[in-house]
Amino acid sequence: MMYLLLNAPYQPGYHTYLGESNDLKIEINMADKGNNTRSNKGVYVGAQGEEEDKADTEDDGLQDIWKEMSMAIECSKDVSEDPEPEEEEEEDDNCDHSFVLKDDLGYVCRVCGVIDRKIETIFEFQYKVKRSTRTYASDSWNSKGKADVFGINVAEDDLVVTDIAAHPRHMKQMKPHQVEGFNFLVRNLAGDHPGGCILAHAPGSGKTFMIISFMQSFLGKYPNARPLVVLPKGILSTWKKEFQTWQVEDIPLYDLYTVKADSRSQQLEVLKQWMEQKSILFLGYKQFSSIVCDNGTNNTSLSCQEILLKIPTILILDEGHNPRNENTDMVQSLAKVQTARKVVLSGTLYQNHVREVFNILNLVRPKFLKMETSRPIVRRIHSRVHIPGVRSFYDLVENTLQKDTDFKRKIAVIQDLREMTSKVLHYYKGDFLDELPGLVDFTVVLTLSPRQKPEIQKLKKLSRRKFKINSVGSAVYLHPKLKPLAENCGENSTSDNIMDDLIEKLDMRDGVKSKFYYNMLNLCESAGEKLLVFSQYLLPLKYLERLTMKWKGWSLGREIFVISGESSSEQREWSMEKFNNSPDARVFFGSIKACGEGISLVGASRIIILDVHLNPSVTRQAIGRAFRPGQMKKVFVYRLVSADSPEEEDHNTCFKKELISKMWFEWNEYCGDRAFEVEAVEVKECGDLFLESPLLGEDVKALYKR
Repeated sequence: MMYLLLNAPYQPGYHTYLGESNDLKIEINMADKGNNTRSNKGVYVGAQGEEEDKADTEDDGLQDIWKEMSMAIECSKDVSEDPEPEEEEEEDDNCDHSFVLKDDLGYVCRVCGVIDRKIETIFEFQYKVKRSTRTYASDSWNSKGKADVFGINVAEDDLVVTDIAAHPRHMKQMKPHQVEGFNFLVRNLAGDHPGGCILAHAPGSGKTFMIISFMQSFLGKYPNARPLVVLPKGILSTWKKEFQTWQVEDIPLYDLYTVKADSRSQQLEVLKQWMEQKSILFLGYKQFSSIVCDNGTNNTSLSCQEILLKIPTILILDEGHNPRNENTDMVQSLAKVQTARKVVLSGTLYQNHVREVFNILNLVRPKFLKMETSRPIVRRIHSRVHIPGVRSFYDLVENTLQKDTDFKRKIAVIQDLREMTSKVLHYYKGDFLDELPGLVDFTVVLTLSPRQKPEIQKLKKLSRRKFKINSVGSAVYLHPKLKPLAENCGENSTSDNIMDDLIEKLDMRDGVKSKFYYNMLNLCESAGEKLLVFSQYLLPLKYLERLTMKWKGWSLGREIFVISGESSSEQREWSMEKFNNSPDARVFFGSIKACGEGISLVGASRIIILDVHLNPSVTRQAIGRAFRPGQMKKVFVYRLVSADSPEEEDHNTCFKKELISKMWFEWNEYCGDRAFEVEAVEVKECGDLFLESPLLGEDVKALYKR
């Protein structure tokens, strides 16, 4: 059957069928001028051999037009070959649909408006072929049939270079920095010579959504690709929720935890399912390294290793700053994955040292400093900086950014570093978070009580036992009565009864941080605000939990919530949901490491950081639990530091580490040489009504605003 379409100006609802023969179907678009046409489905006005159809045509007033169409049929029989005969439609559906693609709807019949495929399920229209500018043919894409392109046998594609675009549904939600990040991923992962890259975007800025969008677009073009996501086990449920929110087709998501695949044989079955169909695999960092580093010689173990090292098309490392120490099993096992497409996602790329950042760069781009683009810049930095006794490139950079008094030299090194990493590292400090109600970040230096000072002097004598100083000190800064428990009972062996007995006998005023917490809790309760309390140790959290129950008569799961490293994913999800949404919720106690990733606690607007973590990025992650999209109030942060103590020294060390990160990634020509220093403010003029209250501010020795 052949179609002939006579075009008049198209108007919705005025599409009319004029007839069809065995060889040709004729359509005309025309305005309805009083005819008895069905506006949504069209009217058949041609003879089809049925009496009913003849009767329909007699009153149409289109006989002259039909005669013209009959002539057209005869004149155009040799225009094209007959297509395969079509099945006759049911009488109650007379529309022979003519589908067109509309970006906001999908494939829509221009006659009756029926949607054949919704836009959410369509990927094909996104991809535009771009001719390669290279002068040679790629071996992997030049042959016909099948080739080992992605680590598995996939059907050959004739495209040489493909622009991959985000799905329209995703594009509508993307902020400018996410569009930039998406295009950055395309440049690195979908070009002639794909390679790894780093997305260093601030916590809460939507990295997960961005990479989910990219993976779905990539799989839409390359259905035989096999993405592998390696991540901290605790945030797996968060990723799956995000996929459910943003999926445009039903892509299976596999992991070893949901199905409790503990043995190698069970794990192999899951890995095979992932290999055999378009899907995505999730593994925890420890799970991945344990499989790859398994010394077992049986076929099952070897098969698991081979699949994980050879099959992934894209390797995505969420919280990718975790594998930063080059001599660990984790880093060495990830480096063995054979795909060149490796993506690190991190909200806090710089952790402790410059060397760690380059370890991550080496993971995504092996031997990064020896690449042709890097070598001249390394030589340039060596020529700029001369420090007696320091020859290591990493140490030269770190000393320059942290200690160099020559500001121009410091800026020159920063510009060199940015030039070196510009094509493989995309940094975003979180400017769009300024759209939130605001963040006020205080460092509150508190004067120790008379009972605390002698205990701190004893702590200082343990100069070679840093962990002991920090763990015991964290308890003593809160209250001196906690010292025996911190020294003798350990982190996990303090029962509720022991803690309750201790609380009965103590005077809260002897512990300066206990007193600060008590006054803050009362102010939050009276103002109707929720409070987050973070510590890197469990004993202080247990103490404050039991203390709050005694003071307020509150209970766990109603007013009080807790997340520690021992909390299951189900407990974490439930605690987050209840704390954020329940009007009864008042205070949330969190282990700072357990709450650093995949946790949203936007119900809180006040945050207390009880102790100084030696890695400042961990503290930034904790603050990002509340200061993130969804937050409706201004967030106030109180980093508590005990004056004249080892904790104050740790705070100064951490600030120098933060300074390196800010200089490297955030400095610009408008910043002076003191741009990132903290500002000392008077308590009575700090702009925070809570701190300006007499009870909360009476023990503050110094106050700094970041």
